[in-house]
Amino acid sequence: MKNRILVIEDNLVNLELVTDLLEANHFIVSQAQTAEEGLRLAREINPDLILMDLSLPGMDGLAATKTLRADPATSHLPIIALTAHAMRGDENLALAAGCDAYLSKPIDTRSLPGKVAAIVLDARDRLPRPVTASNPAPPPADPPELYEN
Repeated sequence: MKNRILVIEDNLVNLELVTDLLEANHFIVSQAQTAEEGLRLAREINPDLILMDLSLPGMDGLAATKTLRADPATSHLPIIALTAHAMRGDENLALAAGCDAYLSKPIDTRSLPGKVAAIVLDARDRLPRPVTASNPAPPPADPPELYEN
């Protein structure tokens, strides 16, 4: 199964670089150049992961991340902050806003696809799986025993 990635990035050079890297590694990539467009696409396509630039025109990436986390339709989506902000404390701000990871620019072209894949897999492992014949519900836990002293 191919993973769908939403890249929200206003710099066209960075947007195309990230898109080319991910598509070369068999990801399906959707693009947005503003936070508002990214929020709309996130609701429409329900991507497996969002790469979020923090310095966007209008609404910035931190505000967009908070908006995604507040919306039940998008609150579960993994978000990686991908930004040139590399000052002390910027990573903490991104994580506090709701990002699952923080990658600084310039982009490490060798490691980006692997990091994206690892975060997508980790997010899938955390989501509850539907109960099916091949994935039965676990047996109910035994009630705790009460001991008398």
